[in-house]
Amino acid sequence: MSRYDFAVIGAGIAGASVSYELQARGSVLLLEREPLPGHHTTGRSAAFLVESYGNDVVRRLTRGGRHFLEKPPDGFAPHPLVHPRPVVWIARDDQRKSLAAALAGGRESGADLHELDPVRARELCPALRDDYVAGAVVEPNAMSIDVAGLLDAFLRGLRHRGGEIVTRAEVTRIARADDGWEIAAGERSVRAGVVVNAAGAWCDAMGRLAGARPLGLRPLRRTIITFDPPPGSDIRTWPCVIDADEQFYVKPEGAQLLASPCDETPSEPCDAVAEDLQVALAVDRLQRATSLEIEHIRRRWAGLRSFVDDRSPVIGVDPDLPGFYWLAGQGGFGIMTSPAAARAAAALIVDGSLPDDLSARGLTPEQLSPARFDRVARH
Repeated sequence: MSRYDFAVIGAGIAGASVSYELQARGSVLLLEREPLPGHHTTGRSAAFLVESYGNDVVRRLTRGGRHFLEKPPDGFAPHPLVHPRPVVWIARDDQRKSLAAALAGGRESGADLHELDPVRARELCPALRDDYVAGAVVEPNAMSIDVAGLLDAFLRGLRHRGGEIVTRAEVTRIARADDGWEIAAGERSVRAGVVVNAAGAWCDAMGRLAGARPLGLRPLRRTIITFDPPPGSDIRTWPCVIDADEQFYVKPEGAQLLASPCDETPSEPCDAVAEDLQVALAVDRLQRATSLEIEHIRRRWAGLRSFVDDRSPVIGVDPDLPGFYWLAGQGGFGIMTSPAAARAAAALIVDGSLPDDLSARGLTPEQLSPARFDRVARH
């Protein structure tokens, strides 16, 4: 039976990134039940780096990984992983309080945010209706992330360091062994000193296999559509526009526009599919706020964003199972936080503490640990 220092379950962005980091500290086996890594949430993400997005823990992790995305290690990726794309938060007159809260919260956490005159907002995105935007805030240093490029770079880096990736390997058994854990995955049985549960929407299911109490993870479906921009429009410099109450967002995606109604529909872990109602909501909300005429939807899809109750990621050892680590609950922030979250997880696994630079940003193991849920009932 093969033996590894670390077995990581799930080859989405969380599993790929922590495997890359851990392979520098030991031997890693990355297990993925699908034919290809990133099949579910990661492969369906339209990610961008926004320092004002998410709660305080998410924002600190985002800032902690920005440098890696802007200037990755030599040879890590053949092409840039990020591209400038300002984010403009817009508000109707009845949403001014939401916009003010977003501005105050973002600035408090260190994000570079500026109030924006509605006229200037419409100059940045000419499709915005004159009678819709009453206020706006811009984060000029936000960026689009090449999700596929980032995932491929982590996987390629893992292989280059000597790590092993096995696909079509559904984990069906996780049991304690004298020297760690025994895992049945696909046609293989292996042993590992440490198990890292990075299975996305399936993290609670994997935890149960190991005998862990569930986190109460909630997979929420998010719908995405793409469509053609107005004829003759140069959308290359358009920002990502987000509603102040997160009722929709729209941004350029290559030669098309990509949008979402920002839905959060509870779901079982599954191969998510876009529903007609949410597609219609996306179209309706966009056409109320903009002059865009969406006559034909080019693509439609959905992914699952998984949250725990406090909407912070769960990174750390299970309080009841030594050697079983969680990397779960990334919600809609998993891509932009992945460099810092992976370093945090690897350091907690190997050293028992966070990297100094993340601690200097005010992050603590307690903020990330699954032990923080011991005070409330897990469901």
